[in-house]
Amino acid sequence: MERRIQAQANTHPWLVFERDAAVLGYAYASPHRARAAYQWSAEVSVYVDPRAHRSGVGRALYTALFDLLRRQHYVNAFAGITLPNPSSVGLHEAMGFIPIGVFRQIGFKFDRWHDVAWLQLRLREDPRPVSSPLPLADVWRMDDLSAMFAECAGRVSVRES
Repeated sequence: MERRIQAQANTHPWLVFERDAAVLGYAYASPHRARAAYQWSAEVSVYVDPRAHRSGVGRALYTALFDLLRRQHYVNAFAGITLPNPSSVGLHEAMGFIPIGVFRQIGFKFDRWHDVAWLQLRLREDPRPVSSPLPLADVWRMDDLSAMFAECAGRVSVRES
C-alpha cells in the first residue's frame, strides 16, 4: 500500500481517519485512466473498519476527499464496488453518486467471480477545465484545510468498544 500512496503522492490524495491510535478508515483517489483526456477524472475508494460502520467515518472521509479533489479542479469521481455490497452502494448513493453500469464477473476474490458496479459523481461543472489538475502541494498550503478536516471529523460518532 505504501508504494501505491507514494506513486500518487503529488497528484491524488489519500486520507486516514484515526481515533485513539486506531485506524478506523481510509479513502483515496487515483487516476481514472492514463491518457491526458481523462486527467480531470479520478477513481475513488473508501474503506471503513467494521467497528466504525454506520458512524459517519465513510461520509467524513469522502466529504474531505471530494473537497480536496474539487480544490484540485477534478471534475468527475468514479467508484467501482464489488457486488453484492449494499452498504457501500448505499453510502455512495447517499454521497450523490449515480449508477452508470455493471461489469459482469470482472473481479475475482474470495474464490469466485464478482460483478463490479460503477458509479459516478460530478464534482464540479467546468465547461472547459483548467490546463491540468492542481498538484496536491498547492492544496496542502490552503489556509482553511484544518477547519475543513475538523468539521468532517466532528460529524463522526464512533461508539466506544
